[in-house]
Amino acid sequence: MNMNENAFTKIAPRLRQRALKASRQKGATETEAEDIAQDVMLRLWQMHDELNKFRSVEAVAVKMAHNLTLNELRKKHRQWVKSKETEQIADEGLLPTDSLESQEMVVWLEQRIKELPETEHTILYMRQVEKRTNEEIARLLDISVASVSTLLARARRHLLEKIKRRNGK
Repeated sequence: MNMNENAFTKIAPRLRQRALKASRQKGATETEAEDIAQDVMLRLWQMHDELNKFRSVEAVAVKMAHNLTLNELRKKHRQWVKSKETEQIADEGLLPTDSLESQEMVVWLEQRIKELPETEHTILYMRQVEKRTNEEIARLLDISVASVSTLLARARRHLLEKIKRRNGK
């Protein structure tokens, strides 16, 4: 038997809280925990037809949050290591040429886009590359148009913040 929308809606707040708590316990910031909980809820909804196969949907939500948090922490660690390497190169005066800087910026931006939370990355891709409307994205992902707008704005804000940091502003 599949879980219908009403059954999912009833347990969703509890699942979200469990995902938030699990993420925070693993060391995520409040913002990261919110993003991770949102990703967990999206993934759970995408597999809502299969949720009755599990003894505990809460355990699935917690495990997803745990894994997504670990992935986020690993990503942050890799970024920290890279930034330290970049600082070392700059300290040694090994600055690239203008042409290489442009190529590096493109590669850097592509990497930052890939590092967005999966939901934000997907929505940004659907909007910018596939040229879909917010309404189409909402329908395809089975989320509200308001959620699409929020996630799209959040993805763009994350990228803008990273660009500003990179440019020293």
